[in-house]
Amino acid sequence: MSQVEQHSHRPGERAASDTEAALLEQVCSAIHSRTPLSIQGGGSKSFLGHSVPGELLDISPHRGIVTYDPTELVITVRAGTRLSTLQAELDAQGQMLAFEPPHFSDRATVGGMLASGLSGPRRPWTGSARDFVLGTRVITGQGKLLRFGGEVMKNVAGYDLSRLLVGSYGTLGIITEASMKVLPKPRASAHLSLEMDPGAALQKLSEWGQKPFPITAACHDGNALHLRLEGGTGSVKDATEMLGGDELDPAFWTQLRELTLPFFSDPRPLWRLSLPNHSPLLNTEGDELIDWGGAQRWLKTDMSEHAVQQLALSLGGHATCYTPGHSEYPFQPLPPLLMKHHQQLKQKLDPSAIFNLGRLYALL
Repeated sequence: MSQVEQHSHRPGERAASDTEAALLEQVCSAIHSRTPLSIQGGGSKSFLGHSVPGELLDISPHRGIVTYDPTELVITVRAGTRLSTLQAELDAQGQMLAFEPPHFSDRATVGGMLASGLSGPRRPWTGSARDFVLGTRVITGQGKLLRFGGEVMKNVAGYDLSRLLVGSYGTLGIITEASMKVLPKPRASAHLSLEMDPGAALQKLSEWGQKPFPITAACHDGNALHLRLEGGTGSVKDATEMLGGDELDPAFWTQLRELTLPFFSDPRPLWRLSLPNHSPLLNTEGDELIDWGGAQRWLKTDMSEHAVQQLALSLGGHATCYTPGHSEYPFQPLPPLLMKHHQQLKQKLDPSAIFNLGRLYALL
């Protein structure tokens, strides 16, 4: 038996199951009756966007690791697989999902990870979730089961459509299986905390970006700048000595990724602002936490949704509300021309309009 087959059928995966045929049958029935479907795995990201009416299509039973070849740094997994299961498998081989996807719940699934397209603190230095997707199996709005992409980076046939589905929140199609590139865990790491104000931190990060420091996470929590260094033993040691600062508990990055730092316990609404690199401090009502070296800002504020979204727009970015039920437009409204293109894409890929209708925007 090959190494891949052993990984696919070892005793620890007895709970694995292939329910793809049943999912396809439910979709075909929904298309025929024009019944909207609410697509859900573990429900860990269901608080993002609008609630979706319709018949539940449960992805979670469709689970299991299909193939995994650590030597090729590629894993293929079904969408209902728990994210924790996938990461435990990779961890046993000294490998990881480099984009650090948030869980938000122990029920988080691979399908939800891909549908939301969210990435953690390492994202600016290694890439986003969609950058690591090599191929997918997808149930389309025409009631077909199709495969896009492959299991190697060189296989680009359909690769863009796989990337398009990542972050579409299930509105364009149902990912049932995905092949992803994984990376070895870094050989060495260091976690530092440097006392400085947010403005000085942004300036320093801009300067350090021009130097070969092995930074893979940078966050200012309002009190200090926190850094993670990863790479070879020598480079991490040299950078640690040059940067100085105090030792930081590595658990900080998990708490940041999962939004469990004290900052996030503030009862005011939470907004995520995605901004260009080197954007200035927000200098607005509320409290700001700087992530991704400045490209991602978490804002706790009582400002109106219009004010927050206009602020993000004025800086060349966009804002997303992370507090359920607070905003009429949890995702930044699209310009008319871009909305038209999104509607045309929805019509093309989901002509019966049954997939997670209204999750992102009222007409999508």
